Order: sequence, then structure tokens, then C-alpha cells
Amino acid sequence: MLYGLQKINGEVKLGFNGDLYPTAGATSVMTTTGDLVRFDSQRERYGIGATGTVLTVVAGLPAWANAGHVTQSRALEVACSDEITPITVADNLIKFRMPFGLELNDGEDGVRGSLSTAGGTSGTTTMDITMNGASIFTTNLLTIDDGDTTSVGATTEPNVTTTTLTDNSEIIVNCDVISGSGAEAGLKIQLIGTLI
Repeated sequence: MLYGLQKINGEVKLGFNGDLYPTAGATSVMTTTGDLVRFDSQRERYGIGATGTVLTVVAGLPAWANAGHVTQSRALEVACSDEITPITVADNLIKFRMPFGLELNDGEDGVRGSLSTAGGTSGTTTMDITMNGASIFTTNLLTIDDGDTTSVGATTEPNVTTTTLTDNSEIIVNCDVISGSGAEAGLKIQLIGTLI
């Protein structure tokens, strides 16, 4: 609640009468608990928003909007191997449960892989990620090109079709293919998106 000094009948008093601008002829613009005052061409009462809404700006004016438009980005990085031992083609490199629901961003902005030691000679390091037993990809799995340590910029971008990872769902990372050298080590995956 706002308070200010007012001169009333020659005395200076601390008070608030519901008007942000206590001048002669001004009327109270706030009538209900939670009211706000906004200004377009004149001062106007702007009533409190409904439960679950937040104050935002639309066309230059304060406006209530569903809190769903306020997004919280998250990134979850999981180690799938130690840093030294070369990975091998295998299922269940790591199995974990999602600690929260996550709506993945598109393509490599939502799912990434990285290595501490790059594979070499030829081919790619190829990983599949499953949620509750089903792959989150369709045609293109997550790949890291030989000689690289990141999937970002890989020749083939992952085709993520299951973008909603539900809270407490079981996530498994499998290694389907390794490079010709088989030297890659220190595999991690990153899941990036918005909390749901």
C-alpha cells in the first residue's frame, strides 16, 4: 500500500486515500483489494488478475496473462560413461528417471551428446535415447561425427519426435554404433527444454 505526505487543512499528515495523486478533484481509482492503476489516456482501475495469471505487457499496457507463457528453461546433463574407458556398443549405458517434466527444444537444441575423447578413423558415434522403452527419435538418432567431441553440427541432426519427457519417466541411453577407431570416451547427453 502506498503512503505519502498530504497537506490537509494546513497540517501535513501521512496517509493514503486510495488515490495515487491526491490533488483537488481527483477521484479514487482503486476499489477492490488487489486493484492496480494503469495509464493509457487517463488513469484507470485495473482489477486483480485471476489465480494462475501473471502481469505482463501487451500492446504497451499492463495485462494479465496465463502463467503458462512464463517458461522456465532447463538443461539436464547425464554422464553415460567414465572419462577414460572407451565406450562400446551396448544397451543401458545409463538408466535414470526424469526429475521433472521437460518439453524438449527442436533438434540439436533439445538433445545433444558430447565426448571427452573423440572417435576416429571413420563413421560416427551413434546413440539412442528411450523413454519408458520407446525411442524418442524416429529416423535419425543422436550422432557425433568421427574426430568431433560434440553432436552439435553433426552431419545428421537428430530427429526427435517424442519431445515431451514426463516426470519420473525412465530414460535409457544406448550406444548403437562406434567409430572405426573405437577410441571415444567420456560420453554425456544433454536434454534441453522447458519445464512442464
